[in-house]
Amino acid sequence: MALHTFRAESVLEEGMAVANTVRGFTLTADEPKTMRGTDTGMNPVEMLLCALGSCLCITARFLARPSRIDLQEFRVSVEGTLDPDGFIRGKEGVRPGYQEIRMTMTIRSSSPREEVEAFLGLVRARCPVSDSLLKGVPVREEAEILDGEISR
Repeated sequence: MALHTFRAESVLEEGMAVANTVRGFTLTADEPKTMRGTDTGMNPVEMLLCALGSCLCITARFLARPSRIDLQEFRVSVEGTLDPDGFIRGKEGVRPGYQEIRMTMTIRSSSPREEVEAFLGLVRARCPVSDSLLKGVPVREEAEILDGEISR
C-alpha cells in the first residue's frame, strides 16, 4: 500500500489561541486563563491525550468487524502528568512534556473474554497515535524567517 501524507497548519492568533487547520476543519487550541490564555479551546497537551483516545476508539471500530468482535461500547480514559517547571521555567533536568500517560480502555462485548483481550492487544498494536508515542517518530524541522512587516 502507498504511503499517505497528512498535513496540518497551525497559526498563532490573538493571545495564546492557535487555529489548527486540516482538510478544511479548524480546531482552536488555547491555554486556560491561568496560563495567560483565553480558554477558547483545549491546550496542546490535552489535545495529545484526545488524539490518543480518539485513535484507539477509531482503531477498535475499524478492527472489530474483521476480528469478529461484538463491539457494543468502547471508550478510553486518558490522563497524563507533567511538571510545568520544564515548560514554563526550563528547569534543568525536567522534561517539558509528559512524564507519564495512563489510559484505560473500557469495552462492552458479548464476545468471549479471551477474544476480547486479544482484540484489545490488537487495537493497542495497530493504533497509529499509540505507536507514534510509544516508539517515537523522527521529526525533521526547518525554519523560515520572514523580514519586514505584514501587509494586509
